[in-house]
Formats: sequence, C-alpha cells, structure tokens
Amino acid sequence: MDMNQYIDIFIEESKEHLQSMNQLLLKLEETTDDLSILNEIFRIAHTLKGMSSTMGYMKMAHLTHEMESVLQSIRNKEILVNVYIIDVLFECFDTLEEYVNELIKNGAEGDIDPKPLIEKLTGIMNNDYASTDISSIRDNENNDFKQTNNINIASKFSIELEEITRNAVNQARERDFNSFKIKVVLTHNCMLKSARAFIVFNTLEKFGEIIKSKPSAEEIEDEKFDSSFEIIFITKLDERTVAKEIQGISEIDEVIIGEIMAESSDDSVLKDKLVEEVAEYQVEDIEHSSIDTKGKKSKAKTSKTVRVDIDRLDNLMNLVSELIIIKTRLEDIEDSKLNTNMDDAVEYLERITTSLHDAVMKVRMVPIERVFNRFPRMVRDLSKELGKEINLYMTGEETEVDRTVIDEIGDPLIHLLRNSIDHGIEDPNIRERLNKPKAGNVFLRAYPDGNNVVIEVEDDGQGVAIEKVKNKAISKGLISKEVVENMNDHEIANLLFKPGFSTAERISDISGRGVGLDVVKTKIESLGGLVEVHSEANEGTKFIIRLPLTLAIIQALMVTIGEEKYALPLNSIKEITTIKSDSIRKVQNQEVVLFRNNTLPILRMNEILQVNEVTEDSDEMIIVVVKKGDKTAGLVVDNLIGQQEVVIKSLGKYLSGIKIIAGATILGNGQIALIVDPNSLF
Repeated sequence: MDMNQYIDIFIEESKEHLQSMNQLLLKLEETTDDLSILNEIFRIAHTLKGMSSTMGYMKMAHLTHEMESVLQSIRNKEILVNVYIIDVLFECFDTLEEYVNELIKNGAEGDIDPKPLIEKLTGIMNNDYASTDISSIRDNENNDFKQTNNINIASKFSIELEEITRNAVNQARERDFNSFKIKVVLTHNCMLKSARAFIVFNTLEKFGEIIKSKPSAEEIEDEKFDSSFEIIFITKLDERTVAKEIQGISEIDEVIIGEIMAESSDDSVLKDKLVEEVAEYQVEDIEHSSIDTKGKKSKAKTSKTVRVDIDRLDNLMNLVSELIIIKTRLEDIEDSKLNTNMDDAVEYLERITTSLHDAVMKVRMVPIERVFNRFPRMVRDLSKELGKEINLYMTGEETEVDRTVIDEIGDPLIHLLRNSIDHGIEDPNIRERLNKPKAGNVFLRAYPDGNNVVIEVEDDGQGVAIEKVKNKAISKGLISKEVVENMNDHEIANLLFKPGFSTAERISDISGRGVGLDVVKTKIESLGGLVEVHSEANEGTKFIIRLPLTLAIIQALMVTIGEEKYALPLNSIKEITTIKSDSIRKVQNQEVVLFRNNTLPILRMNEILQVNEVTEDSDEMIIVVVKKGDKTAGLVVDNLIGQQEVVIKSLGKYLSGIKIIAGATILGNGQIALIVDPNSLF
C-alpha cells in the first residue's frame, strides 16, 4: 500500500493541529490549572501520534507519545505545570513543526533527533528536571524489559521455525543480524485489525525483514485472526528498540519479544538471493534509521490547498450550470440566426460571468487568522529574550484575503512586529520613569476597506526619533538639507523605507529600526499594496499596510498613451481631470500644477514609458490623478477608453525586473495591454 498518496492530507491536517496546539500552549501558560485546555492539548498529541504512526513517521510518533504521557500525568495531578514544563512542550511543538516542514520539502522527517526532547519529557515524568544524564533511568528500564521477556519466554510463542527459516536465521547471525520472535497483541476494541497489523509490518520492514508470520500474510489481510499475531524478524536493531518501534503504534496492548539463538543444521544451504534480500535492510545508522533507510530519496509533491465551505462550492456549481445553459442558448441563436435575442443573451452571460468571478474569488479567500496565529508565540519568545513585558492584542482575524496574499504577507509582518518589540517598546524601567505601564502593548489589526484589506501594526513605545532620522538621511546623502527642512514629521518618518537606511547605533540580531524596512516595502508593493508609517514621540509608532483583496482580476481604467493601450488599476485612481497646458510650472526640475490649492506633480507617461508622442495641438491635457497613501501625482495620458475588468497575467521571470509594469492583460479583440503600477512612479 502506497502511503505517499495520503501525504498531502497528513501535512494539511498536521498543520491545523499544530496551529491549535500553539494557541492552547499559550493559554495554558496563562491559566495552568485549566483542565479543558489540558484535555484539548492531550487530544491533539494523541491524534498526531495516531496519524504519524499510520504514515510511518516514527520520530513524530515517539515524541507525541512521550508528550501524551506527560500531559496525562498533569491531568491526573501527578505533576504540577511549571515554566520548565511549558518551555519543554513548546520545544516539542517546534520540533514537530520542523518535521512537518521537512515532509513538505523532502518527503521525509529530516535529521532532527527527538531523543534529547524525549529524555527531557522522561525527566519530567521522573521529577528529574535538572539532570540531563538519564542513563541510569534507561538502564533500569532495560533491566525491567529483559526480566519481563526472559521469564518463561518460550511458552509465549506458537510460531515454529521451518528448515528454510532456520537457515535464514543462521545466515543472518553470521552477518551480525539479530533474529527475533515477536508476538503483537492488539487491544480488545481494535476496530480495524488488519490495518493495524499492516502498520506494524510496514514499520518493521523499514529496519529489517519479516521472514515468516502466523497467521499468514493473506489471512492477516482478510482479518482471519483473533487479537494477536506472531512474526519472525531479522534486523540490526536490538530488542528494546524493536519493542519501542512497535509500542509507538496506537491500539497495541502488548509486545512480547524473544531472541532466536543460532542453531546448527546439517542442511544450512541458503540461496544467495535470500541473503541479499536480508542484507538489503541493513541499518547502518540506528540514529537516523527512520529516514530513508531503503536508499530512496523520495521528494514529496505537496500541493497548496484551501479548505472551502460547502455552500460556496454549491454556489459555484450552480453558476457553472447557468453558464452551460447560456452556452446552449447562444448555440441555438447561432443556428436560427435570430440576432434579435443576441443582446439579451450576452447581457445574461455578463451577469453570470460576474457572479462566477465573485464566487471563485470567495473560494480563494481565507481568513488572515492563518497568518496572525503564529505571532503570539513569537511575541512570547521575544519578550522573554529581551526581558520585556509585552501584551499583544489582535483584532480582525476573521478578515478574508486572497490565498496568494496569505502566503506572502507573513514575513513582512514578522519583521514589523520584531522591530516594534525590539526598538519600539522601551525597557520596563524606562517605561516606569515615563509614567507608562510596565508592560508594553503591541496591536495587530486587520479590516476590509472597499476593495482593499488594511493591516496595522502599532506599538505604544518611544516612536521614531525624527531628528535622528533627519540627520541620518542628510549624512547618508539620501536627501538634501533644504528638502528635509520643508518636510513634515510624517514624511520624515517614511524615510525609514529608503534602501539601506538605519538609525540603529548597534546591530541587533532581532531587528534594527530601518534595517530591512525597504525589503518590507518592496514585498508589499510587489503584492500591489503600499505601506506607510505614522509616529509620535513617546506615544508610539503605527505601520499601515494596504493590500488588494485579490491579485488575479482587477477593475482598471483603459487609456491610450501614444498609439499604445495601457491599464491603470482603479483602486489607485483618485480622479480624472483636464488642465491647461500653460498652467504647468517647474519646481526643482519637476513639472507641477496648482490643483485644488495643492501642488500636484505632473508625470508625462509617454516619456516614462518611452512611447512616441502623438502630436496634437491642444491647450488642454487629460490628467489621471493617482494616489499612494497621502501622496498624489497627475499622469498625462492621450485618451480615455473606459473602465474594464481585466485579468492580470505575469510577464514571466525574464521581465520581472521592470518596476513600472505590474503585468499584462489580453483585451477582447486579442490585443495585449500592459498594466501600469502607479506605486512605482512615486
């Protein structure tokens, strides 16, 4: 049975369980005596153990099994929750998350050894938190194990060694392999006995060769056995390791193992082929035995998935049905040549396609909660590392955005949060001197705003040092002293997004205000969004990110520049107007016009896009006023075509460096129109 067909489902469900575990561990840290939280974490650990055992991921299975034991002891009041136990459980969560990430990348659990964490969990069970050397405990466990299995062990088995089996055992002994009789007893309420037996077989065959079973493999597959079965197993592993591998599988009640000693036989001839088959399963390194032991480097092919409400799928199906109906209607009109009905049919088709587009967009939408949920843990770890008290308040987690945005927005938000905690929030003693609460507050908000989603990261820290930013900008030659003097505080704060700009006196491993903020800006703008910063001294700093709801289909204004057609995203357009050519003035080599009592920079698009100008003698110019945050500019175009819904197509990796062009679209007549990115013009 090929388990790889289930790997996508396993990864998706594991990620959901781990996300829940992360949130619950944070709650447990706040209310250590809440039994409902403990029960939920225990349930998740138990589910992960069963899932990973079924898939044959024994590192995950062993780790979650030990977590389960510790959590059970806490539930039974045998152990009291403390800071150390919470930290160890968080370490286990991190390791489990790393295993899942390795499965996504390589199709295997990776090289992380769970033994150190298992030893910590065992130490908790034995109330031995401080000791890192638990060899004595292991020795006692081994002694107990051997005593149990050596008392009248022969009477436990009914499986017999036939001649060929005995020869295989002898040949394996000569090659330093161990041979065991193993009896596996399933729990009395095991529902799928053959499936559980298959998992045992599948697990053991990673480390050796099963040369005989009782009942036979066919009878086990048909569930023609009671609650136990026996096998003869050849491997490099020792008794205890084999037992532990089997005991890591759920619904196993008892495992009895007896070593088969070499026997003399007159007929000890064994075909070389059989010996080679046994040798194939030699485990060269027991420490990494669960990773790719058969030499197959399988690469997991995981797909990006979105969980969809069934009602949305029903709506999608209904719209597709309507689309088929109108297609049939159009065919009938064509056959009958009744062009009088064509307008009605096209109008009906337009309504359906618009509804279909909305439905598909809703299917692609996922709550931003999926990104937000990783941040409480990060804030907890950072506050401990920096010795600060931080309260994180999150709102609007239910706000839905396009799946593509979800995948890309995480890293910029991490950088902004780390920046706020490290350099925004003051040290507790400084906050007390400023009559602020000892604990700093960080706010993470999301809310819809028309066709956009707004995300805010705000802190109540020291704010941006405006004078420091001004001096740094001048000293780095990013801007002249005269220009800086005419800028307001908001404009100066936004200088933080200049490439390579930093006000940090020292390099920090966590963040540096200004270091990397240009990367944040680049990432946000690549998603068709924009970012700006507002700050007040000793009041705090707020970063505002504005993103489009979807990246696939947009409303655009079609214009002509020269003889070419271009699309301008409608969400960037403030208004359309005309100006007199003789009203344009030049200020510092920049064309401007006085518009609504404000200075409006004028950008000639034919020069920016290097399009041949269509010479027309006209006193008036058509201006499309575009906005980016508080900034505005007037784009000079030749003609307006009208508003149109366009599908964005990527230009490909070879043209990805062109900043002014966001993509292209195919028009109804088959022509291609480039989509201008107004954000890159500022």
